[in-house]
Amino acid sequence: MIVHKDLWNWRFGRCAFAAAFVLMSLGAFSEEGKQTVTTNELTPEKMQNCNSLTGTDFSGIQDASAQVTEAVFVASSDAWSGYCRVTGYVSSQVGIKVGLPTTWNGKFLELGCDGHCGTLDNESFLEKCSAALRKGYACITSDAGHRGAIVDAVWSRDSLTARMDWGFRAPHVVALAGKAILQRFYNRAPAYAYFSGCSTGGREALQEAQRFPWDFDGIIAGDPPIRLADLYVTFAWGQRVGRDASGKPLLNIDDLKLLTEGALKRCDMDDGLKDGIISWPFECPFRPADLACNVGHTSKCLAPDKIRVAEQIYSGPVDHQGRSLFGAGAVPGSETGEPALERFGGNWGIYYLGSARSPALYGTLTQEGLKYLFFSPAQQPSWTIQEFDFDRDYKRLDVMESLYDSSNPDLSRFKNEGGKLLIYEGLNDLSVLPQWVIQYFEKVQRVLGGTAQTQAFARMFLLPGVEHCDGGPGADTVDYLTYLENWVERGEAPEKLIAAHLKNPNSSGAAAFPLDPAKVAFTRPVFPYPTRVRYSGHGDPHDAANFIAVTP
Repeated sequence: MIVHKDLWNWRFGRCAFAAAFVLMSLGAFSEEGKQTVTTNELTPEKMQNCNSLTGTDFSGIQDASAQVTEAVFVASSDAWSGYCRVTGYVSSQVGIKVGLPTTWNGKFLELGCDGHCGTLDNESFLEKCSAALRKGYACITSDAGHRGAIVDAVWSRDSLTARMDWGFRAPHVVALAGKAILQRFYNRAPAYAYFSGCSTGGREALQEAQRFPWDFDGIIAGDPPIRLADLYVTFAWGQRVGRDASGKPLLNIDDLKLLTEGALKRCDMDDGLKDGIISWPFECPFRPADLACNVGHTSKCLAPDKIRVAEQIYSGPVDHQGRSLFGAGAVPGSETGEPALERFGGNWGIYYLGSARSPALYGTLTQEGLKYLFFSPAQQPSWTIQEFDFDRDYKRLDVMESLYDSSNPDLSRFKNEGGKLLIYEGLNDLSVLPQWVIQYFEKVQRVLGGTAQTQAFARMFLLPGVEHCDGGPGADTVDYLTYLENWVERGEAPEKLIAAHLKNPNSSGAAAFPLDPAKVAFTRPVFPYPTRVRYSGHGDPHDAANFIAVTP
């Protein structure tokens, strides 16, 4: 199965930019809180200090024996500040790449990886870390313990170590090794340590808070998969019901537009404003049967077979008796996605349907993941999604799910350590169904003793109309890390976020904060869950100032 290269690069390039644009406005501060002046001269002392890391013995790092294989000084440019680029690994094979800026702000940032990870080239490192380096942050990324394409999982076959590294160990040992390298280079430990990730990086973020609460002062978990096995089964379900026996999609982009239009007609005004965004899709009463063809209505309607497919995707996976496996499916309004996705078959096309020319973007990722990451022992290379049994096979995945799981709601150790956690989730997300993230956070609240006790250290923000990590008709651009820094370093808990939708969201490069008002189409406030937002009925609806908080 071949994934359309442009499509994959577009989607995960957007995820990389999502990780990067949160860094663009970070100020470079000394420990006294005063802004420093970055100097990037390529002095002999800096070159020698950088090169000396290659000969340094890092094998004694407790629980994270490491080795530096290369350390080179990279001169400053318009895109980044001068920095020492360190390449190495943590035993046994977790590849790392670290950027140590010439003028350090005293902080450490680890960025999570995407999909099945496996990439550690200089280009991907700079794509993620350039903004942080320019602002004086020491930045580290990893390949999560293997080399491979972002969708393949052959590396995990017959290797429990590789599964463990990708599953939960890599982010922890990378943090330990990164801090030790910083200590050696700067002769002092970081004043603050942060982790930021979306998608797989969001899963890593939650695992850090759950399993290793001492690693970071603040954590950003974007669109985090809660139970990864359920996610892959849901992908498999959508791909099975969405294509016929020959592999042809049963819904096309025109069908998806009809579904989106139908959902918006019923539910667009749920926040008091007609703006092409459903603010709370879980209560939208739209059903595909609303669009059924009948006598005198034979165009711009759905035939019975198309209605059935849409209903199956909205429902999520069920067994042969029609019982829901996980209680969630795609939400109304998520079908088409932003206009840029139309050439790839729309939002549902990316995850479930594909197009007449290519399979779904997530087809390879799903098949490889189920085949090698979840079945134990792994399936044979010839195994396909068509063989997955929705009555029995989902029950066979929990042995390996235990390695990847991020569903533990007991975050008391992280809270007791003084950590702060910021979770965000797009409500049009098909990669991580928002219902699961909401259910997880509600469990956290119950375990921690209620909303007030939880919000003292952990807050979740739901973004209406936003797809996976970013994209969609909603306001998807948020300076998450600055909000987290203010919380950790100044005690200013985020009472609301200001999110923006850019006029040209698909332009290359990360958004630079503070945003240029000329580039912003509209802004919206986002309040901590469970508070929702509603248009006040007065003032410019493109301005976040004219929206109010509503308690459900």
